[in-house]
Amino acid sequence: MKLTLRVWRQKNADAPGAMCTYQVDGISQDMSFLEMLDTLNEELILAGDDPVAFDHDCREGICGACSLVINGDAHGPERTTTCQLHMRSFQDGDTIDIEPWRASAFPVVKDLVVDRSAFDRIIQAGGYISAPTGTAPDAHATPVPKPDADFAFEHAECIGCGACVAACPNGSAMLFTSAKINHLNVLPQGAPERETRVLDMVDQMDSEGFGGCTLTGECATACPKGIPLPSISAMNKEWLRATRKVHR
Repeated sequence: MKLTLRVWRQKNADAPGAMCTYQVDGISQDMSFLEMLDTLNEELILAGDDPVAFDHDCREGICGACSLVINGDAHGPERTTTCQLHMRSFQDGDTIDIEPWRASAFPVVKDLVVDRSAFDRIIQAGGYISAPTGTAPDAHATPVPKPDADFAFEHAECIGCGACVAACPNGSAMLFTSAKINHLNVLPQGAPERETRVLDMVDQMDSEGFGGCTLTGECATACPKGIPLPSISAMNKEWLRATRKVHR
């Protein structure tokens, strides 16, 4: 495959950025998208140019590091992570636009790399659970109704990639935050901090500069792990419940 790549290049957060055009040839349809970028970078290095900076880690679709906007879609045309997107999803001769996440709360570090530490601070705001856990308990030690266990597991699948923010026209982090809150709040171990967790995490999310949620649904559509849109409604109910309890 021969492809034309239009890649966002930006030296640092303070420098202006621009789309730069590159040609790559000999790309196999069996390559992952990141392997294709590796090929581009090898050619740039051989030519004495600066390689394109992009985030990656496990390349197995479980860490969420490989965050790119491809042809206007978070993670590209398939509902998966960028590292699990393969070049068979494109055609020979295609022009592919590659950009970083676009959100004020995710400032560009260099090229396609953005700073997603705002997500870390939201999680940190949730604090710890007060119940001592020790070593891994037996599966039957703390009875959990199956619907609650399924609900918690569904939300625990969030890998914090940020596709929800990149896809949202408002740059909202509600789907990510709701996944982290709902995961813990539905389980008995998370009950002691149930109210403070949702209030503190939502406050931190708002302070990070993410946009407001208008329930357009783009976040759930882009999520590679399928976190459902009703997760946001469940979090809103938790927030209202906590607010009323605190103000009694």
